[in-house]
Amino acid sequence: MPPGWEFQQDAIIRFYETDGWPTTLMAVNAIGFLCEAADHHPDVDIRYSRVTLVLSTHDAGGLTARDFALAETIGA
Repeated sequence: MPPGWEFQQDAIIRFYETDGWPTTLMAVNAIGFLCEAADHHPDVDIRYSRVTLVLSTHDAGGLTARDFALAETIGA
């Protein structure tokens, strides 16, 4: 599993802390671009200075290689 990610039920999850709203929005846009390019769409929770990503392949009912590949692409 890529560094920074952890298992949570049938998904992998990653938390990102930012220095505030403008940086949070930039991070979400960058991550969203990578997700769209991979045609894989995580659950995203956006707060003022925190982003939570939850990767799981919904139509497969859990984790697949696509989730781990996207986590690698998103990186640290």
